[in-house]
Amino acid sequence: MIAAVTTRRVQPGPARTGRGPALARLCLSAALLALACSAQASTSSVPAGPDPGDQLPAVLHGVQIAQHLNAELPLSAPFVDDHGRPVTLGTYFNGKLPVLLTTVYYNCPMLCSEEMDGLASALEMLHLTPGKDFQVVVISFDPTETPKLAAQKKALYLKRYGRPDTADGWHYLTGPQSSIAAVTRAIGFGYVRVQGPDGKLDQYAHASAIEVATPQGRIAQYFLGVEYPPQAVMNSLVAASQEKLGVGVPNILTYCYRYNPEIDRRSMMVVRAVQIGGIATVASLGGFLFLMFRRDIQLAHQQDLQPAPKRTGGIDKG
Repeated sequence: MIAAVTTRRVQPGPARTGRGPALARLCLSAALLALACSAQASTSSVPAGPDPGDQLPAVLHGVQIAQHLNAELPLSAPFVDDHGRPVTLGTYFNGKLPVLLTTVYYNCPMLCSEEMDGLASALEMLHLTPGKDFQVVVISFDPTETPKLAAQKKALYLKRYGRPDTADGWHYLTGPQSSIAAVTRAIGFGYVRVQGPDGKLDQYAHASAIEVATPQGRIAQYFLGVEYPPQAVMNSLVAASQEKLGVGVPNILTYCYRYNPEIDRRSMMVVRAVQIGGIATVASLGGFLFLMFRRDIQLAHQQDLQPAPKRTGGIDKG
């Protein structure tokens, strides 16, 4: 019996049937790019207030973090701790331990909570213990807030931190406007009190940062935003414990602001960091999509230039 046997030599590399997955991949990339673009557009198109263009709302002109490295903190400024006891800021500067300091207001509807979450997350990663290796001091810049509210916030973030045995290393303070002004002036923290037209929407426009201070009460390092690299924070605490100062950081601010019902516009809550991240995401996805299109076009061109498969005769004798 003579039978014809047809064989096909399979060329290495992607086969023609690979165009289906490639097309699916491109569609997925296009969908991701469209999603990123829409997210960036929604962030960028939110009006910033009555000011035109990319200008900040007028109220944010007083909001700033001016980095005052090596500035002395007002250690004699009086406050009240979360137990209701009168203290001074110097109570937490014993000449031995560095201090991680931040200014928030406890009734903040958004950014301060993000800042405290970021702080707790960073401290979770440190091989250092609050109260033993350093102190955490949180100061409310709202003079109307009470020690009771401070205690509630301390309990919340101490639970978030997950180490209740470190409670003696966390200090949530309230105080009079004179003490608040002395601290915020020393650390370069600019904020603006904003009251709604109905007299009830009383909030603060402010930025977000934490500071590391030396045991003698000098500012050694700033960390801006709401997320803080644990290794950098630990290095700064170690350096500050030796009275060593850090360096200034890029002044990219995260703002907290609110909705203005009088002009019927939304003001940006998280501004610069989100916009930069959105632009970077869109650029990355755009570059990825371009490279995928270019690669698939090259593969299709190579497949079209491949020679037709050869046919050979085989003999089966039986």
